Amino acid sequence: MKIQSSSPRIRRNSGFTLLEMVIVLGIIAMILGGAIFSMNKIGNSAKLSQVESDFKSFESALAMYKLNAGSFPTTQQGLNALVTKPSSTPVPRRWVQVMSKVPKDPWGTEYGYRFPGKKRANDFEMFSKGEDGIEGTPDDLSSQDD
Repeated sequence: MKIQSSSPRIRRNSGFTLLEMVIVLGIIAMILGGAIFSMNKIGNSAKLSQVESDFKSFESALAMYKLNAGSFPTTQQGLNALVTKPSSTPVPRRWVQVMSKVPKDPWGTEYGYRFPGKKRANDFEMFSKGEDGIEGTPDDLSSQDD
């Protein structure tokens, strides 16, 4: 004769509870959020590197322009003098198209140009208005910054 116990037998299923799944998904979301935040900083660093690279390209193009024309373009002639022959004075003696188009900065705005520059009057100055697109704010970048 078998004696049966009066307490029911508890059977435990293996697997995850809803609470455990929510906790794991929350941890994953926090990790992804941190990674996306870090990637944003890397993106800004890449944009700053792009500006520096563009300044070097413009420096080479402007040196070639000066070699042919005799002087750097004026502030009024701007960077378009590298693409189309200026008609305003001083009109270059010899002009050669140096660039096919003037690129924009990584934030989608046109680079600024002035000759003479603000810091070194005997040299040109390239500048980007930075992420905010407003000249004269702390995020501006200049080719004459040391």
